[in-house]
Amino acid sequence: MKKLLVTGASGFLGWNVCQAAQANWQVYGTYATHPVTISGVTTLKVDLTDYRALQELFQSLQPDAVIHLAAQSSPNVCQTQPEAAYAINVTASANLAGLSGDRAIPCVFTSSDLVFDGRNAPYTETDPVCPISHYGEQKVLAEQEMRSRHPGVAVCRMPLMFGYAPNAVSFLQPFLQTMRSGKPLSLFVDEVRTPVSGRDAAQGLLLALEQVQGYLHLGGCDRLSRYEFGRHMVEVLELTEANISACRQADVPMPAPRPADVSLDSSKAFELGYNPGSIREELAFLRDVL
Repeated sequence: MKKLLVTGASGFLGWNVCQAAQANWQVYGTYATHPVTISGVTTLKVDLTDYRALQELFQSLQPDAVIHLAAQSSPNVCQTQPEAAYAINVTASANLAGLSGDRAIPCVFTSSDLVFDGRNAPYTETDPVCPISHYGEQKVLAEQEMRSRHPGVAVCRMPLMFGYAPNAVSFLQPFLQTMRSGKPLSLFVDEVRTPVSGRDAAQGLLLALEQVQGYLHLGGCDRLSRYEFGRHMVEVLELTEANISACRQADVPMPAPRPADVSLDSSKAFELGYNPGSIREELAFLRDVL
């Protein structure tokens, strides 16, 4: 089987991609500071910000394809520590694209819906980027640098993601913990996204690896606020003790500004065979493991 290198295997999405990819690939996953064991996957400790380490990785592994997930994905951390975040979000991404381009192998990059300002949703792949946070700016720079170094890179703009991984959490788990404890949970009514489950996101990335060069949006099929997502959680997971209320972004001071509506138009991906389940379907699927 051909070798697939997955960066960021210790993360929530990394675990889901590694699981899904094993059907057709010999999978190698990297981690930085959090060792991870994934059945059927060879995991490797690699500092992706060390270019020499990256060169040695490519030389020794000789991958046939790359899915680059590793990132500093917290907008608030990127806002307060932009230089450290830049090293992994931009510099390492560009170097991975360059090494992949040198070998003429497919490379998929996970960008974000936060490359947009939230004023003209839903966004297609051809809409101009207009980030309002350092995180969004860094994702835009990474997109441009990677495509410059390797024009065949598939840039997949990802939405809010949720689901299960034994070694990591999505935004859903803290919500769930608070809801089950009966503690009050306030959720934004003025932040609209197109969430998708980790397992569906993984299938979309593998589809992009096989079929896409350029930009692809991998949003879900439901467009809703965080508060509306929480209401679905209450109903599908039967959280009778949940105590949720609606709030607005202005009620919660945060270092990074947040756009109001960055929902993605993923029609292009749907036409290629991307078929994410509805929010309620995916929550029902997760019921037994959450």
